[in-house]
Amino acid sequence: MAEQHQAAAMSLLTKGVPLKPREGPFLGGIAFDANPLSEKQANWLSILLKKHGLDAPEGGEA
Repeated sequence: MAEQHQAAAMSLLTKGVPLKPREGPFLGGIAFDANPLSEKQANWLSILLKKHGLDAPEGGEA
């Protein structure tokens, strides 16, 4: 399941969407961390994905 949140974060980083100063480091951190996301992290990732028109990964990780 970890690969799903990593791929989702990487897709935002490589899509070229305008990110706020705190969003970039957050996405970079989880893109290279295979550990499960906390509920707060998963929620924020989901919000960012929706904001930029991407789907959240399946499996409840985001």
